[in-house]
Amino acid sequence: MFSWLGKQGGGRERGGGGSDVVQTVTGGLRDLYLRKLLPLEEHYRFHDFHSPALEEADFENKPMVLLVGQYSTGKTTFIRYLLEQDFPGMRIGPEPTTDSFIAVMYGDSEGSIPGNALVVDPKKPFRKLSRFGNAFLNRFMCSQLPNQVLKSISIIDSPGILSGEKQRISRGYDFCQVLQWFAERVDRIILLFDAHKLDISDEFSEAIKSFRGQDDKIRVVLNKADQVDTQQLMRVYGALMWSLGKVINTPEVLRVYIGSFWAHPLRNTDNRRLFEAEAQDLFRDIQSLPQKAAVRKLNDLIKRARLAKVHAYIISYLKKEMPSVFGKENKKKELIGRLPEIYIQLQREYHISAGDFPEVKKMQELLESCDFTKFHSLKPKLIEAVDNMLANKIASLMSLITQEESNMPTEIVQGGAFDGTMAGPFGHGYGEGAKEGADEDEWVVAKDKPAYDEIFYTLSPINGKISGISAKKEMVTSKLPNSVLGKIWKLSDCDGDGMLDDEEFALAKHLIKIKLDGYELPGTLPSHLVPPSHRKSFQAAE
Repeated sequence: MFSWLGKQGGGRERGGGGSDVVQTVTGGLRDLYLRKLLPLEEHYRFHDFHSPALEEADFENKPMVLLVGQYSTGKTTFIRYLLEQDFPGMRIGPEPTTDSFIAVMYGDSEGSIPGNALVVDPKKPFRKLSRFGNAFLNRFMCSQLPNQVLKSISIIDSPGILSGEKQRISRGYDFCQVLQWFAERVDRIILLFDAHKLDISDEFSEAIKSFRGQDDKIRVVLNKADQVDTQQLMRVYGALMWSLGKVINTPEVLRVYIGSFWAHPLRNTDNRRLFEAEAQDLFRDIQSLPQKAAVRKLNDLIKRARLAKVHAYIISYLKKEMPSVFGKENKKKELIGRLPEIYIQLQREYHISAGDFPEVKKMQELLESCDFTKFHSLKPKLIEAVDNMLANKIASLMSLITQEESNMPTEIVQGGAFDGTMAGPFGHGYGEGAKEGADEDEWVVAKDKPAYDEIFYTLSPINGKISGISAKKEMVTSKLPNSVLGKIWKLSDCDGDGMLDDEEFALAKHLIKIKLDGYELPGTLPSHLVPPSHRKSFQAAE
């Protein structure tokens, strides 16, 4: 079924681990791109207008995370926090210290590679960055170090964004174009904000807009949130969402992670539990990137194919409308001016969504310097090859990924800060909710049992037990929904006789308290919560 995948990209027979399926899919994707999509891109000069041709390293590279933010929002500190280790070229300070793009990647030994050397290395996915010239390459480097986190992902640190016109001129390269290049290739884009600096400068606004079409990759981190109290944090969060809403034109609300991402004591501990939960959510999101890498590359190839098709229709239409002899320049100006109308016409003719078309203004600017007479007419065979790829080959690859993911162990990012929250007493949720008392000899419910016993005996127990009706009258006073109370009843009725003794009733009250405190109920009753008088029967059942 998958004979067209071949043996490229180190693919091997099915049944391997997570890296094997990624390699197999990688080989299939590269093969599809070279045979189906690349000919269309080259014929209609796609690379001059949108994105350079993909290379082997683009398919083989590890998942990448791009950090973007204004100066002193903690981007470099965030990387240091994740790695729990300094990296070559790292500079941290309240002023704009990071003035370069730094690719932090795994290496057997610690060291750095300057930009000009980096873009000629075929094993690195940065060769196409050479088109931004020396002004950029002098501000680009790769920092390599042997770190467990970097075995699974690479991290791109970007220069701090300032406000004002001076920095735009002084950069010497198109900052937003560079960000767009990275955005098309990374797996996650993290926008960092400082709780004290929520203003979005003009350049930061332009930078965020350059991520158009990559909205699914964007996450937002509200950093240094421990420096404000709870009331101020609510206002800061609201202000941030309002500011983002003006810049990012999507109906969905972006996921914002709130916390203080550095290895220093919290200045304000009121929201410690919130910060820990948010950090855990962010860690899970980053840890899942290796497992989702194949799907992300597949998704990006589909987006690229759709754009390449639309580009071919635009270029071939412009070619068709050009006169053969006289009035070429006037016709060119007219067509460029009419580009919005041409978009609408092509949408109707080929049944294409408006969202698949490139930005009108940018396309008009690029067309100004082009000779329309050198454009090619529409070649249906090239379009058909891409349509076939999207309709058949991509579906087969997606099916392969789904099958393999169900048969392989989950691959996650490990090491650094990720290990500190996975196990032991400082793991997220340790000793809280249903996990409270797990490492204690005494039954954790016992400390509150006297208070629960007083309620139990007011319910008129018969032979030491209360009926389900009597228990229900007391349990519904918690105002929890019946679906939750039903689960609590099932967990508490240890012997399944439809009645509760004093220990089972105390357990039910304890589980109600856990839910009211905001914790989730366990799926099955943990051994440390089993009432002492029922433990023998539980052990026998197991």
